[in-house]
Amino acid sequence: MHSFIYLASQSPRRQELLKQIGIRFEMLIPDPQEDSESIENPIPNEKARIYVERVTLAKSKAALERWRKAKLPWAPILCADTTVSLPNSPDGEILGKPSNPQDAARILSMLSGKTHEVLTAIAMTIDPLSAPQCVVQISQVRFAELSREQIQAYIDSGEPFGKAGAYGIQGIGGTFIPAIEGSYSGIMGLPIYEAGQLLDLAKVTRI
Repeated sequence: MHSFIYLASQSPRRQELLKQIGIRFEMLIPDPQEDSESIENPIPNEKARIYVERVTLAKSKAALERWRKAKLPWAPILCADTTVSLPNSPDGEILGKPSNPQDAARILSMLSGKTHEVLTAIAMTIDPLSAPQCVVQISQVRFAELSREQIQAYIDSGEPFGKAGAYGIQGIGGTFIPAIEGSYSGIMGLPIYEAGQLLDLAKVTRI
């Protein structure tokens, strides 16, 4: 049994969700020398599910190497990645984090009045010699029609930045969403049902 895990993610939402289900964790995040951003660059024409799985497994590999270099005691390592997909959109399937206010406006305009997918992959490295166990959770999210003024006010709030799809369901962005089908916690960035299954597989105790 393990009394804690390593979390290889700086997402405050993932940290909150792990605390919510009684999991102790220590951070295992990239040091300044690591080029962690390049892992998240999509390959041209890459499908969203393949992308989110590939990125999460790459993060797992990097986190395991980080653990080895740090010579830390062993505990399972949890990695995750979330992406937003608008199938058949002219810009391809994957809508990542906005690079600036104009990019945020472009993404939010694309989502306005449509149903999109939120895909979260989570990977658990149960022991340092085994391949990570990886699952992908997919939810459908319906967006209301947004006016140009609503989009601009939301961008001015600062909330769209650092979030795939340029919105956060747990904040102001939730007021744009009349319906979801799937996992609310998965849309936040860590589907707790699937995470619970992996934690049980890794024999992690809860507080």
